Amino acid sequence: MSETGASTPSSSPVLVVGAGLSGLSTALTCALNGRPAIVLEAAELVGGAAAYSGGQVWCGDNHVARREGIDGDSKELTETYIRDVASHLAPEVLDERALLRWIETSPKAMEYFEQNDAIRWTVIPGLADYHNEAKGALPQGRYLTNEVVDGSVLGEWRDKLRYSPYFPVGRTYRELLEKGRRATYVDESGDEKSATKHSHAGLPAFGLSDGTEFEKVADSDPLTYGTGVVAGFLKKVVEHELVEIRTEHRVVELLTEDGAVVGLKAETPDGLVELRGPVVLATSTYDWDPELVGEILGLTEEDWGSVAPETLRGDGIKLARQVGGDIAKIPANATPILPGWRSQVGTGFGYGPEYAMPHSMIVDRHGNRFCNDSYWVDICRRTLDPDDTHLPFFLVWDDQHRQKYGLAATPPGGEYPEGWVQSAATLEQLGEQLGIDGEQLARTAERFSEHAEKGEDPDWGRGTVDYVNKFAGDPDNSPSPVLGPIVQAPFHGIRLRFVGTGIGTSGVRIDGDGHVLDEGGKPVPGLFAAGSVAALTTTGTAYNSGIALGRGLTLAYLVGHELSGAPIA
Repeated sequence: MSETGASTPSSSPVLVVGAGLSGLSTALTCALNGRPAIVLEAAELVGGAAAYSGGQVWCGDNHVARREGIDGDSKELTETYIRDVASHLAPEVLDERALLRWIETSPKAMEYFEQNDAIRWTVIPGLADYHNEAKGALPQGRYLTNEVVDGSVLGEWRDKLRYSPYFPVGRTYRELLEKGRRATYVDESGDEKSATKHSHAGLPAFGLSDGTEFEKVADSDPLTYGTGVVAGFLKKVVEHELVEIRTEHRVVELLTEDGAVVGLKAETPDGLVELRGPVVLATSTYDWDPELVGEILGLTEEDWGSVAPETLRGDGIKLARQVGGDIAKIPANATPILPGWRSQVGTGFGYGPEYAMPHSMIVDRHGNRFCNDSYWVDICRRTLDPDDTHLPFFLVWDDQHRQKYGLAATPPGGEYPEGWVQSAATLEQLGEQLGIDGEQLARTAERFSEHAEKGEDPDWGRGTVDYVNKFAGDPDNSPSPVLGPIVQAPFHGIRLRFVGTGIGTSGVRIDGDGHVLDEGGKPVPGLFAAGSVAALTTTGTAYNSGIALGRGLTLAYLVGHELSGAPIA
């Protein structure tokens, strides 16, 4: 073993725990450089949280933007942006070396995977950085995603790939950004695209005329968003003779010798199995473990839910702790979690852009607005501010919102399921039903509405974030895509909860090359981590959508090369 914790390359396979995007890309990198890999996935399906996601990959100074004629970015500008955003909350959690390593290496990783046919990148058109007010922010060019992948290329693995119920898979970002996110979920008859309608057997070929290209076959099965990004990597992985994927293999123990990780044990349908080799944790995060949610976020089940796969139970964190790995904690109010609700059907949870749509606002139990309530970053930061917490919090909207946008599985103009939301003839009555100060709620709505009609929010800046206006609002609403008065009865409201998406921010502490660190800051020999199981100390409290997937791919590139004897300088 080297002092960095890297295993000397040998014929033993690299053991990758988790078959999400980070796990698949780590295994692929190993195989491309001549070292076998075994991917162990606890679930029956592969793809993890990434397959459920929007498939946004954030990368500064990337070759794709230059290829598409978008100039103006640089590594220096990328660093300026991240540092500025990270400076406003707990700047001490930022790992300087990891930040610089990521900024330097990420563009190389994105180009590497494209050169090896795992993906064909395209820039998401016109999508601005989250924090458009920050130094170094750009109006477009840093958000990448995959071009359309035809599901037929996966063969028998098509039925083993997770399929996102949260994004309109088969359509493209160009269509979504032109029509608005909510509108792309609703077909011409007004029916919302549900998870069942998204079965690949009957999916219509939406959005294939945007300049995206793939080898189309009869009864085409276009995959886009996170499902499509994962599909590209999965295709290359299952084709490679040096990679094996084993589903229904939940890793429960790491094996050590002389302080080094040398293998693992996994529970399978046929009993416990033991494998030998260096281990890479790629299990994503802790969304479905109530104890870890309480420890890391301070949230109870009443205020928490998740749209990530239910196999995200914090296994990677627990495994790292078994062998002395440290856990880095980033403030809860800097975590990428969104305001959401319990699903209208079943026992799951949901979230959507409806809270950012016109004719809605978020308030606390006192009936006061307290944040830019169209922007989840500000919602999370202020709701969970340890010095000024605003739990419980509520979404309030009027009947214009119901008629135009619907909510969750309820289409525009539809009726909400009985008991799912509260409705009343006046805001005062609605407040009483929700447990809010109704009189103050009415006063808050009156002030909000007065300014919303003018397309402004002098109190909390709703409508000032370009990313939100473009991605989450209603592009046809004037004078603002996210502002509209709350004046038309009946009025509606629901208690919100925070909903995780498999990006925990806090997690296993690593260095910039993916080595798991112990409490003394030294690498645990033979143990690595890639993806959201690892704490985002790389960027500290700075976050954009796409950073998690972008960093995961970068770590996969670094770890895979090191374990196959070709470390990246």
